[in-house]
Amino acid sequence: MFLSVFDIFKIGIGPSSSHTMGPMVAAARFLDRLRASPFRVHGLRASLHGSLAFTGVGHATDRAVILGLAGFQPESYDADRAETALAAIRATRTVTPPDLPVLAFDPDKDLQFDYGPALAGHANGLILMATDAQGDVIAQETYFSIGGGFVVTEAEHAAGAAAQAGPRVRYPFESAAAMLDMARASGLSIAAMKRANELSLRDEAALKAGLHRIWAVMNACIERGLAGEGILPGGLKVRRRAKAIHDALLAERGLNLTAPHVINDWMSTYAMAVNEENAAGGQVVTAPTNGAAGVMPAVIRYWLDHVPGASHDRVEDFLLTAAAIGGLIKHNASISGAECGCQAEVGSAAAMAAAGLCAVLGGTPEQVENAAEIALEHHLGMTCDPVKGLVQVPCIERNGLGAIKAVSAASLALRGDGQHFMPLDNCIEAMRQTGADMSEKYKETALGGLAVNVPNC
Repeated sequence: MFLSVFDIFKIGIGPSSSHTMGPMVAAARFLDRLRASPFRVHGLRASLHGSLAFTGVGHATDRAVILGLAGFQPESYDADRAETALAAIRATRTVTPPDLPVLAFDPDKDLQFDYGPALAGHANGLILMATDAQGDVIAQETYFSIGGGFVVTEAEHAAGAAAQAGPRVRYPFESAAAMLDMARASGLSIAAMKRANELSLRDEAALKAGLHRIWAVMNACIERGLAGEGILPGGLKVRRRAKAIHDALLAERGLNLTAPHVINDWMSTYAMAVNEENAAGGQVVTAPTNGAAGVMPAVIRYWLDHVPGASHDRVEDFLLTAAAIGGLIKHNASISGAECGCQAEVGSAAAMAAAGLCAVLGGTPEQVENAAEIALEHHLGMTCDPVKGLVQVPCIERNGLGAIKAVSAASLALRGDGQHFMPLDNCIEAMRQTGADMSEKYKETALGGLAVNVPNC
């Protein structure tokens, strides 16, 4: 099993990696299939199923599919160009993807929300179809958006992990136990092993440039969020709060009366800044998902700005260590809210951030594994219950608390010697089992929990 750091950390757009980025990626894959097809395509259709239907409007899934079928992709997304394209599509009822003819597509008729049972393979399903001049379907593919921007076809999903094992690498650990065994045998840190694996695919310069860009986009997202004001889109009338809190913290800086716990407000504000940007459809990095995108940047920023001895040179090790943990969680359980609830999103993000922080603070591989386990353990059972299907309440604040838990977990692990009762592997398995047992109401459908307990006015 190998998942690259660039699989775990993808640059894309808000508000959701599974509901926005994934459907856009699926549309791009379908267009590639049509470009290779011998048939002449006249029009397109799409249907959304399961969680993609129930919370699709709040997560901008319809918008993502429309733009995806017009040739837009998450990493190169341009907001101004997208608005122009959407207006043209609705006016002409056509899309003009690159290297394909003008195709009939009326968003009001050709994009269907199916509120019946989810497709058999996954909670996040969409079916894309191409039609001939008579309106008959001549090509069709079912895609599943499995979290973190990852997309598989129905056939790929059925084939399972064996068909998706990835390239051969030097340290191919599939469990935390194997990771620790390899670290002991090699004498390397988790980051060093992950770096060696990445260098099996690309040279050192490309790896450094990619990691630098990931942190640059994360940090730029924090800065935009700390400057943003106003009401978030979607109808809940949620106010952006990160700027006001940050301004107040800056004003209090240096005062002798500031309580020690105020450091938690700094962490929360960094995280909320990211997730307010995500909720507004801005550029973010999956870490490992959009809904949990604020935890990792907040902890890195906390470390760089508030911890003596922190160095930008170690951000690479932070990201590589975190990606190793994220890969284990995705491989052995899930990072998808639609599969396992928010424990799989913010819980995974907290585990990754705790591991990364522990590593750059000098933790041993055993302490890093312990930090990840502590953070994940104390998110077990957390539901995904977004009000009105928007990635706002409780998601924005939840990232702040995830960052605080991550820092606490790393600190606790560093106070020990790495020996602990519950292995990370067991904790990941507990998360998988809990997610499997969790009612669909609490897995990104907005049919239970906070999503149905909202004020009447």
